Amino acid sequence: MSPAGGPRLVAMDTNTTTPTPSASTSGLLADKVAFITGAGRGIGAAAARLFAREGARVVLAARTESQLKAVTEEIRTAGGTAEYVLCDLADPVSVRAAVDRTVELYGRLDVAFNNGATGQAPGPMDQFPEADFDRVLAVNLKGPWLAMSAEIAAIRATAGRGAIVNTSSVGSLMGNPWLPVYGAAKRAVNSLTASAAVTYGPEGIRVNAIAPGATLTEMIDEWEANSPGIVDQLTAQTPLGRAATPHEIAEAAAWLLSDRASYVTGAVLSVDGGSRA
Repeated sequence: MSPAGGPRLVAMDTNTTTPTPSASTSGLLADKVAFITGAGRGIGAAAARLFAREGARVVLAARTESQLKAVTEEIRTAGGTAEYVLCDLADPVSVRAAVDRTVELYGRLDVAFNNGATGQAPGPMDQFPEADFDRVLAVNLKGPWLAMSAEIAAIRATAGRGAIVNTSSVGSLMGNPWLPVYGAAKRAVNSLTASAAVTYGPEGIRVNAIAPGATLTEMIDEWEANSPGIVDQLTAQTPLGRAATPHEIAEAAAWLLSDRASYVTGAVLSVDGGSRA
């Protein structure tokens, strides 16, 4: 299933023009400090905008500075509080430095959204180059592990309690002939999520995952370019009859990170329009 979405039926997050409140007194994430990976585009960028609108002070992390800068400036223009930091999820030093920078900027860490990922060329696993296998696992599995380890340490040392959400994929919940290595990495993320929830729940740190279905992002644009018609195929399997916008996926992450989900941990929440119903 989709790592994140399909051809750009919608050019951008449809809610990006909603004003961001400058006073963070009543939002879903009011007064929380949020760290977001993969925040330069797609679901991560939508999450950064949404979290800021909901009252959080956000730190955006990704590898492409031009994208991070554009989203950060957009949030600030709308009245939100945002900073960005360059981060390579395959580099342990980079990941730790990004989380540490969040604490330096805002004094603590309350919530984290580990959304950054890399895709794979579609095709059967026996035709997938070993170097590409290593890259997909380094970013999509080792990256969230590195991030969670740093985030848990930061939450424990500052806020004391908090929440983490990892981005999985609906393609992790079944056999995935299109994206077998991507799906395997995301299924492993589900296991890490459950293990972290059990391990750190006694400390008041909740850990959940979301499993998006087809979502309108650049990643699925690339899939469509390599496999023409795949988005129509995925949409035909979706009871709601369409792909999601990045904002719709971000809404699920925001709820799981908020205090309104205070008794939810260890869950993998499908946000897939009913495709796995």
